[in-house]
Amino acid sequence: MEGALQTLILAFTIGLTGALAPGPTLVATINTSLQRGWTMGPKVATGHALAEVVVFLLIVVGLASVAERHTAVVAAVGGTALILFGLMTLRGSRTATMEFSPEGASSNPYLAGALTSVANPYFWVWWLSVGSALVLAELREGILLAMIFMIGHWGADYGWYTFVSTSLHRGRNFLSEVNYRRTLALCGAFLVLFGASYLAGAWAG
Repeated sequence: MEGALQTLILAFTIGLTGALAPGPTLVATINTSLQRGWTMGPKVATGHALAEVVVFLLIVVGLASVAERHTAVVAAVGGTALILFGLMTLRGSRTATMEFSPEGASSNPYLAGALTSVANPYFWVWWLSVGSALVLAELREGILLAMIFMIGHWGADYGWYTFVSTSLHRGRNFLSEVNYRRTLALCGAFLVLFGASYLAGAWAG
């Protein structure tokens, strides 16, 4: 039970870092929410989650058997990637903004969430490095923990995109640009520290 809770919290925290980062999925959430209300946030998040279900299954089916023979390598790659993504997040937090374009919002928020995810290079780089390493680490403890990791990860996506869409729908600025940048910087620092810990574990193993 304790291990499951730790996995859930860890996945949520790391997932929040990715969700907060400015990108096409965030833009899709803002655009559709301005036009059609707060429910667009969770709908875009659902489209994003559906794309990640496919990636998750590919990792479990395609990489699990290979990773078992290269545990240290997977952990080293994952730890290094976490640190790099953390440094990138810290750097980007200095100028991060939630700018949007009111034009071109998709009529289907589910499709918008899926397409903006798979069309984003960051999505694939993250899942082929950090995401796959973390999922495989949990998978070694059992498929249940791997699934709990995904639930925590999606919790961050749903929480953030719903927060954004609700804020826009109510016409209030719940999260100022300054606080947004601070939150992003905090997530970046967490990634660096966790990545260093993850990497130290790989070397120790």
